[in-house]
Amino acid sequence: MDTPAVVLLSGGLDSTTVIAMAREQGFTPYALSFKYGQRHLIELEAATRAAETFGAARHVVADIDLRIFGGSALTADIDVPKHSRAEEVSNPTEVPVTYVPARNTIFLSYALAYAETVGATDIFLGVNAMDYSGYPDCRPEYIEAFERMANLATKIGVEGQGIKIHTPLLKLTKAEIIRAGTELGVDYSITSSCYDPDSAGRPCGHCDSCLLRLKGFEDAGLIDPLQYQDA
Repeated sequence: MDTPAVVLLSGGLDSTTVIAMAREQGFTPYALSFKYGQRHLIELEAATRAAETFGAARHVVADIDLRIFGGSALTADIDVPKHSRAEEVSNPTEVPVTYVPARNTIFLSYALAYAETVGATDIFLGVNAMDYSGYPDCRPEYIEAFERMANLATKIGVEGQGIKIHTPLLKLTKAEIIRAGTELGVDYSITSSCYDPDSAGRPCGHCDSCLLRLKGFEDAGLIDPLQYQDA
């Protein structure tokens, strides 16, 4: 494995599956995570575990503070919406309050800079357009547009090598993602998906992310290994 690839790694279920996929495809992962002013740093601990587990050549944690803009339940004093069932999760035609303005655009821009410095032409991102909460920067047309822009705006792009953004989870359901990761040996107990965990890191079980995760495990016929607050 000597082909470098930048992997955006949040420490959640999806991105941990993606780093396992990148590794399986023969890439050497260069993991990139963000301390962006999110409600908690538990996900960064999970990202570190995932980077170590899947042999990242380097794990960079970029320190940026999106709290200066706010506008999201993850970066401002806004309550995280809670529900009792996955069916109550926001309609994908509505952008939920947990959307962080321009987050994926910011993260992918950092990934481009990282890729150029390590000689990578491949970037892996765990966006998903099936079981998601309606984020506009998780749609296929957004990824395609960003890739076109990346090849106009980088040295690698204009010199003809070309940047490729890999989104292996884009058209998979959460259950399909979990099954794929399980086949690759992903231990989902090392991941963290909750928007509002307690101080011990236990997920709330009622935010959009928790409910979609729990439904995914149920649909996959598997048991989520995390201990939830109300378990």
